[in-house]
Amino acid sequence: MKMTDAGLSLIKGFEGFRGTAYRCPSGVWTIGYGHTSQAGPPAVTRGMRLSEPEAENVLRADVDAFARGVTAELRRDISDAQFSALVSFAYNVGLGAFRSSSVLKAVNAGDFDAVPRRLGLWVKGGGKLLPGLVKRRAAEAEMFIGGDAESSRAETGLPESVPGKPAAKSTTVIASLLAGIAAILSGGLGFSAEQGTAMLVLGLAGLAAAAWIIRERLLKSKEEGI
Repeated sequence: MKMTDAGLSLIKGFEGFRGTAYRCPSGVWTIGYGHTSQAGPPAVTRGMRLSEPEAENVLRADVDAFARGVTAELRRDISDAQFSALVSFAYNVGLGAFRSSSVLKAVNAGDFDAVPRRLGLWVKGGGKLLPGLVKRRAAEAEMFIGGDAESSRAETGLPESVPGKPAAKSTTVIASLLAGIAAILSGGLGFSAEQGTAMLVLGLAGLAAAAWIIRERLLKSKEEGI
């Protein structure tokens, strides 16, 4: 398995070239094609400058390191295109995140059809959906499946799926809980025995529905969690 020229171009295109050191949104000094001191030499400092050929040499060294890191985690034989897509993904999110990702789990399980959808989960930064990440994940997904991705998704940059809302923030769950609690409490407020029993049954049904929704959300998060 080796990094392809197309994979390297994908990284270059999304990282973009910056010849003067700058602080990324996380406050880390960065230069060239997304190079940081954490990736290895050269150390990035304020005022540092690199020519584009120098930056490309640094990028190739960084990519080689990430390629070795990805190779060490793979338990399946994959094509060079698939490997290049995974290296681009790891280069963007970091090897630590790659190792724990559901993307890697799907690859090692041989569930290659799930990889584009799993890549599509990694489109947020600071809790916000980032269009640049949406487009990058779509490009990586298309490369992984050999260019057979739907052209409409590649053009718009829309992922195959995005993570569902956490159960704690689900209005459906909250409404079911509140309705159930209200019904149970109302059962003892001046109603006849039959009415009180009916309200209690409705309340318990509402709580049961909320519990089922929470269970399903947790199972889905465990299966597809990033």
